[in-house]
Amino acid sequence: MAADQTDPRAEAQANPDTDPVVTTPYGAVRGRYENGIAAFRGIPYAAPPFGARRFRPPVPPEPWDGVRDAGAFGATPPKPPYSEAFAQYLSDPVVAGDDCLNLNVWTPEPGPAALLPVLVWLHGGALTRGSSAVPVYDGRNFGRDGIVFVSINYRLGVEGYGLFPDAPANPGLRDQLAALEWVHRSIRAFGGDPDRVTLAGQSAGAISAGALIAAPQAQGMFRRAILQSGPPEAFERDKVRRMVRRMATRLKVPATAEAFAAVDRHLLLRTQAEVGRLSSPVLGGPAFGIVVDGDLVPRDPLQALVDGDAAPGVDLLLGWTRDEYRLWLVPGGLMERVDRLGPVALAGAMARCHCGHEVPRGYRALHPGAGTAEIVGQMVTDSLLRSPLQQLAEARPGSSYVYEFAWPSLRPGLGACHALELGFVFDTGETSESAKLAGGGAPQELADAMHGAWTRFVATGDPGWDAWGPAHPVRIFGETDSGRYEEDGIAHEVGGMSYTAYGPRDRELALWTAEAASAPPGEPVDETTTPDPLLGKTLRSTELRSAVRRLRRAGGSEGTLTTGPLRCWGPVRGFRVTSET
Repeated sequence: MAADQTDPRAEAQANPDTDPVVTTPYGAVRGRYENGIAAFRGIPYAAPPFGARRFRPPVPPEPWDGVRDAGAFGATPPKPPYSEAFAQYLSDPVVAGDDCLNLNVWTPEPGPAALLPVLVWLHGGALTRGSSAVPVYDGRNFGRDGIVFVSINYRLGVEGYGLFPDAPANPGLRDQLAALEWVHRSIRAFGGDPDRVTLAGQSAGAISAGALIAAPQAQGMFRRAILQSGPPEAFERDKVRRMVRRMATRLKVPATAEAFAAVDRHLLLRTQAEVGRLSSPVLGGPAFGIVVDGDLVPRDPLQALVDGDAAPGVDLLLGWTRDEYRLWLVPGGLMERVDRLGPVALAGAMARCHCGHEVPRGYRALHPGAGTAEIVGQMVTDSLLRSPLQQLAEARPGSSYVYEFAWPSLRPGLGACHALELGFVFDTGETSESAKLAGGGAPQELADAMHGAWTRFVATGDPGWDAWGPAHPVRIFGETDSGRYEEDGIAHEVGGMSYTAYGPRDRELALWTAEAASAPPGEPVDETTTPDPLLGKTLRSTELRSAVRRLRRAGGSEGTLTTGPLRCWGPVRGFRVTSET
């Protein structure tokens, strides 16, 4: 049996005399002690989202009598499998069943007197894949270090983020809010302090966390937040509608929640996978995402947080990896295809980012030895991730901390790619699932540094380096090169498991500020006719869009980060340019 098909519900033998039992608002649950940590798995926080509840907001679960066994992971939401190219790097277990709105708790000290800090985890997976049952996300080591750890499942894909005229938007995000409400009501019985909650996520989970910390209904439910490799954002509603319409056309049904609810869920998944086959964080394409709904998401979450309208006083830990794009381009050999396409790839990146020729030319000047794929990848990564996260830090100096994960995978070509840091964050590098990305022999000292920083932040709000300010401090984890550099007359040591750099991405991000400054305020950069010395020709907007389509066809990609129309944010000025391709 393949690793992803191994039943993750396998559990230790129950022992009613010694197993921990905790009472929730809906009934008692029995967990297991595992190496001194009490683990509770598969606890329902909402009713199964099927039948009459399909595509509807979550409702509370039915209470139960007696003690419910919580020794195994609960059902995972419906999702398509990763393609063969991505499955060699990413694990995604499947647990069958309808009761998929469930969560897990690891705690070192169950009982209301402990009042320990709490970490709530939202997994990534492009809002179409992933679950809390992924072995990399095991919470035992946070429990070992005095943290009550909670991980949740939520609806994915069209079930969680389809946009229909006859159903409320964002049901998957509403699932996450329901789980947060459960934590706020229930976590003290597990040893957690409901007033010391940190909400964290990676990739699509970070995007979700960003939307929740900006949501009016979630205010006061957390003290801190961690966004790894995903900024707060909202999709254009028309982009999500197009995804639903494409599925409806293939299914030969109306694009309504009522019609989709009558479709077999396995057929729905197959259709979703076919329609989203060429979706890629680098190149765009059809995808699902969180949308402004006038309710849970009343406005763009990033703008709300930057303006200070949401989550006042919430501390932020913001991070990215050095080579995010390599997970999107290496599987299936897309790196080589992008390099071969050369000017077409650069044109596609310009269209994706809606930028002029000065941006890729600036990246070439800053990285003269880089290939086309690296230039394209770093351009999109900076626009997609680093600029909005840095802008968020700029808006909240003194309470925001920024880091970069730089350790390169031992697997060929991946570098410090998207999702590589997770085995170090969770200190689960010994698992075979972590090794799928990291390779064998990942350094334990790096896990100690990375996991320790997250643990300190959850417990105290200070991960161990300077908060964001005018010097732009960024903690670098896992830099393999060593040496010294000098800034403002001060010598800095570089290398080792972690050190602090100052403004390491400022030169690249300044290119986007200059790009924004060159356009009239509030208007997108005009690409109708763009003279480009890099490409040796004048590009029209139709040619740019064609370049994106050609590049997608060159090698379909499925990423673990969902992205809306790309926002090219200047790191200081806050100018926004949007583009949809």
